[in-house]
Amino acid sequence: MRETPLDVTVKYLEGVQWPADKDEVVAAAERNGAPADVVDALRSSEHERYAGPNAVHNALWVEQ
Repeated sequence: MRETPLDVTVKYLEGVQWPADKDEVVAAAERNGAPADVVDALRSSEHERYAGPNAVHNALWVEQ
């Protein structure tokens, strides 16, 4: 089975307790080996808090 973009995003966010603020999400992404462009996108996001992985995924890939 192929991974979807959401599956990949969820892997970067392993260990996050939801809802989470931006700093927690960025730290988890770094800890879980997210590529630098993903970490940079999270840092520069206008969102300060996320309800869950879907919200992060939307901020990274859908809202752009």
